[in-house]
Amino acid sequence: MLKINVITTGGTIEKVYSERTSTVENLDGKIDRYLGRLRLPDSDVRVTPLMNKDSLEMTEADRSEILGLIRQMLGEPSPVVIVHGTDTMVQTGLYLKKALTALKIPIVLTGAMIPLGFEGSDGLQNLTESLFAVRILDPGIYVVMHNQVFPIDRVRKDQETSCFVWID
Repeated sequence: MLKINVITTGGTIEKVYSERTSTVENLDGKIDRYLGRLRLPDSDVRVTPLMNKDSLEMTEADRSEILGLIRQMLGEPSPVVIVHGTDTMVQTGLYLKKALTALKIPIVLTGAMIPLGFEGSDGLQNLTESLFAVRILDPGIYVVMHNQVFPIDRVRKDQETSCFVWID
């Protein structure tokens, strides 16, 4: 049985509609509900909710907190999926890459352009693909979005198209 650590940090994938403000906000986590809908044989998925914020509000202290949690998890050779907002996902990934040399596991960052539970959401697809990707990827740090895997230093988010694209 493969243990997979999932760290939730918020982002669009975890946003919910707030009737009080008539906006979508990061209020509570809902990854567990969606993981429960997936068939994950031979997988022991452990979710650790770390924070629940929009990635545009993410600070260096937040990235340091993510790094600290990952360092704790490195005691076991278990891959990690980080659920993160897409606007600063690459920045967090590069921060982790700089700090985590000689990785023995894959670390995948993923998120969504449309929140889980909303019509047309890409969240469940990206989460499912990330859970599969960490089973087959070599050690390193990656972004998994929309049926693509990008090494963290070869990707950026194209703000005009809301897609992740390769960079040289």
